[in-house]
Amino acid sequence: MRFELPEPAKEAQAHSLRLQAHIREEIDNAGGWIPFSRYMELCLYTPGLGYYSAGLHKFGAEGDFVTAPELGPLFARTLAHVFCKRLEGLGGGVIIELGGGSGRLAADALAQMEQLGCLPDAWMMLERSADLRQRQAETLQQSVPHLLDRVQWLERIPDQPWPSGIVFGNEVLDALPVEILRLDHTGVLQAGISKDTQGMQWHWQPAPAALSETFQQRIGPQAPGYTSEICPLLPDWIQALGSLLHQGYWLFSDYGYPRNAYYHPQRHQGTLQCHYRHRAHEDVLFWPGLQDITAHVDFDALAEACQAAAMHVDFIGYQGEFLLQNGLTQVAQALLESPDMSADQINIINEIKQLTLPGEMGERFLFLQASRLQGTA
Repeated sequence: MRFELPEPAKEAQAHSLRLQAHIREEIDNAGGWIPFSRYMELCLYTPGLGYYSAGLHKFGAEGDFVTAPELGPLFARTLAHVFCKRLEGLGGGVIIELGGGSGRLAADALAQMEQLGCLPDAWMMLERSADLRQRQAETLQQSVPHLLDRVQWLERIPDQPWPSGIVFGNEVLDALPVEILRLDHTGVLQAGISKDTQGMQWHWQPAPAALSETFQQRIGPQAPGYTSEICPLLPDWIQALGSLLHQGYWLFSDYGYPRNAYYHPQRHQGTLQCHYRHRAHEDVLFWPGLQDITAHVDFDALAEACQAAAMHVDFIGYQGEFLLQNGLTQVAQALLESPDMSADQINIINEIKQLTLPGEMGERFLFLQASRLQGTA
């Protein structure tokens, strides 16, 4: 609830008010209502004002949430072993990181890949935010300055694909705008945002036929009032990512569920969540632009989108399972035995627990790996 959340500083409030004015103008131009997916997109990505487009602390202890790479080096170093093995099978290639956060994952993974003698041809950061591109460059300059010339930044998907490589995204899919839908006695309603005298408010109206049909197919028989999300952008977005490589691997890590768990009757209020100063809540109207807005990932929808983009789905499973299968304990042991990490044994052990235990990230996050390889159907 709002009264439980810390009050933003005056400067931050002024920033949010500028974004709110922009959103209210768009609502006027759209006839008094915009779908929730558009509201979410404006809150997160409006140039210079959206959460991911402005100069706000987002990651780590000073931000709003902590991602796996921010916990310590284990996540990235384990992935480095995965990347090396996949690139070896491909005969080399590039790594394309979606988003990139603070740059921590790229810095730690590149350092480990250098030790393993399997650096990629290039590490590409597909990043829309100019602010985050600058922060990523600073992190890399501080941690692996001698490898910075191997890193390139992309603002959009290029026209020409690379011959081979790996596309990786950690906590990227959950930030794709979603539609919120509710089963009603009269049919399916679609959530949107309209104006009120003090700002903005929720406003429901009948959903378009195609969206209604998809929603009812996914949720199955549910009681009236059942509410959840669909990400209409996902198929086209994955199709676009599929065009990045002629052959290679696509690897995604995010919090989510298989479809039968995503649309379980007990999850009747959906998965929409906001993150503000390490507090999770559901008030999407709280100071737009100052908080993250996310929805869990339907991993069956992700798998379907990968298959439609001519990829083969190789693996879907829990994060803990994936990391342990790919050498997390060996990476941790090597770190514990290294002289420069001996003082951080407790931190490494805690990191292992957070990454793998069911009550932590181990089963709250899923991994999906898909591939498209020459000579395979």
